[in-house]
Amino acid sequence: MTALAAWYLPLGFGFAHAAAIVLILVLWGFYTPILACLGRGSLNSQLHSVRLRWLEVHQDTGREHRVFDAILLGHISNSISYFGSGTLLVLAGLVGALANVNNVFLLTRGLAFIDHSMSLQLFTLCVLLLTAILAQCFFSFTYALRKMAYTFAMLGGLQATKADSPQARIMGEQSAVVLTEAVRSINTGIRGYYYAVAALFLFAGPWACIAATLVITALLYYRQLFSPTAVAIARYVDVLKSVKG
Repeated sequence: MTALAAWYLPLGFGFAHAAAIVLILVLWGFYTPILACLGRGSLNSQLHSVRLRWLEVHQDTGREHRVFDAILLGHISNSISYFGSGTLLVLAGLVGALANVNNVFLLTRGLAFIDHSMSLQLFTLCVLLLTAILAQCFFSFTYALRKMAYTFAMLGGLQATKADSPQARIMGEQSAVVLTEAVRSINTGIRGYYYAVAALFLFAGPWACIAATLVITALLYYRQLFSPTAVAIARYVDVLKSVKG
């Protein structure tokens, strides 16, 4: 079994490379659950209460205010489209690199930060990992765009008067859920760029990749838990809940 596994693995692939790749995938994939265990959860989950409040006000105002809300959400959709288009271009470049991996491998031999002991097979695996990460980012952005389209339809169906019935409140709450899920998909795609940067360090060696992954993850957690923005949002949500209570 060991000989069969060695036959499939790239030349030079070791435990450190496997640990680096698994670390990237685990910390990226389980980012939100880990964050929930460390504190209040993601800023996006905290802002769900704000979105609920916004939609309550949205249902208690005139149609002209709804137009302004649609403009704001339209800017978000344009940002998603921008990230999706940019990711597609990067993804096309990586696919082109895979198609000409032999030439790319030879060109990188002159770079000082590249591990020159890396085999062609291992180099190809690193490029493939980057391609997979960017592909997942692209899927996240496109899914976020679809969720925003669903949000627009759900907002259009909300009544223009105050949400004074159980049905109206449920419609507002579920609209907020879909909007929060759309933002979650955006955040997953953007976060993938951070871990793509960490994956770049695989070309310098597995230990450099592990160190970069831990530093990037610590930076992301700091922004979500301890940054001035995170503290301000937490205080805002606490006051909002006390006012509603």
